[in-house]
Amino acid sequence: MLRSGRVVFGQMEEVLFGRPAADAVAEITQRFDAKRVFLMVSGTLNRNTDEIEKVRRALGNRCAGTFDSMPPHTPRHAVIAAAGQARDAGADLIATIGGGSITDGAKAVQLCLANNVRSADAIDGLRPEKNAEGALVPPPCQPPVVRQITVPTTLSGGEFSGISGVTNERSKVKELIRHPRIIPRAVALDPAITVHTPEWLWLSTGIRAVDHCVEGICSGHANPYSDAQALHGLGLLARGLPRVKADPGNLEARADCQMGTWLSMGPLASGVPMGASHGIGYVLGAVFDIPHGHTSCIMLPAVMRWNRAANPERQKLVAAAMGHPGEDAADVLDAFIAGLGMPRSLGAVKVGPENFDRIAQQAMGTPWVPFNPRRIEGPAQVREILELAA
Repeated sequence: MLRSGRVVFGQMEEVLFGRPAADAVAEITQRFDAKRVFLMVSGTLNRNTDEIEKVRRALGNRCAGTFDSMPPHTPRHAVIAAAGQARDAGADLIATIGGGSITDGAKAVQLCLANNVRSADAIDGLRPEKNAEGALVPPPCQPPVVRQITVPTTLSGGEFSGISGVTNERSKVKELIRHPRIIPRAVALDPAITVHTPEWLWLSTGIRAVDHCVEGICSGHANPYSDAQALHGLGLLARGLPRVKADPGNLEARADCQMGTWLSMGPLASGVPMGASHGIGYVLGAVFDIPHGHTSCIMLPAVMRWNRAANPERQKLVAAAMGHPGEDAADVLDAFIAGLGMPRSLGAVKVGPENFDRIAQQAMGTPWVPFNPRRIEGPAQVREILELAA
């Protein structure tokens, strides 16, 4: 049967790699002719290192302010606080330096500024709507004018998508905000600044990138473009992450991990949906405050085992890309995660069977569970996966 599909390259203009963060931010800012750059940054980097001060010095009088208080999982109240500070600063560009929660926060801030969103409840107006075909599309709203550039310090990969995950504190649900213009206008990959990232965070978000690759490869919607990026990205991550664990100062290995993470987003860019590992992970993060890297460490092998009967040939590609041709992909992933010292069960993060029914019910409402390659008809099947991960 003839394949069909659509690859969306997005409105990102450039990716710089291997350059010091301060130099890259200053260069991009000049190229974009920005005069009022608002920094959204890691509080740890800002307080405990001189990395953010280097950026401020490089920007000089173009630095309009700094926000360094974004909690994990990007809660609505913090998005509103950051948007308020950026508005008061007269920002014409947002530069983020930090992990995925900061990156996602700035994406949402862009839409808040463009649409005069000033309260947590008003973020409801930014959530996607279903079109006539049932697909989620951005709501009627003004596109961002104040754009974003990003220096990521983890491997979650959100800087390469036009999707932001924001947690609704009232419902404890991580909600997606989509708009083609919230993808960062530019990304700078600096392996040197990532030496400050805690080992557990670097390695676990690396498994998040592995999860992007694996669920993209194993999807029933995979295509040659997404395969090319995800398979090569998976290989870079499979080789790079253990090298960083063995030698945290190995900048070449860190750069390989960053490039692998960039490639891991190829499936999403070409319309390939993620599966149950991502869907269940959203619930574990929003309800139990488990870092998303850890949710992938725990759920991905279990999801692969549950899916095995539906996509054995695709799973063989995963094992081969990780350097273990002919072996069971779930076992390869589990051993790889164990070798990095990451948690591998729900029990390890204190989520017991008494919570499984709630998780299963809520996971059915996530955007990814319905696209799992082995069809999930209802919460009972999600619970089967959770039991494999117990």
